Amino acid sequence: MSAIIAILFLILIVLNIVLLLLYISARRTPYYVVYDEETKNALKSRVLNLKEDLEAELEEFDVAEWEKSLEESIEEEIREL
Repeated sequence: MSAIIAILFLILIVLNIVLLLLYISARRTPYYVVYDEETKNALKSRVLNLKEDLEAELEEFDVAEWEKSLEESIEEEIREL
């Protein structure tokens, strides 16, 4: 019985050491990435282009047509059952 407790205690010590090493490693690595101005500007323009594309798609999106196709696919699934 005492051997089992000793093994469990040893496992807990090893786990604590591993967690401590992971914690120290995480504290030493930065959580952010520094971009140069050219890359930052390219990313900003890409995000703005994606935003404009998404807004254009949302304006073209027809809810009634989407609902109709959804109902048709549900009916088809029910027929297959």
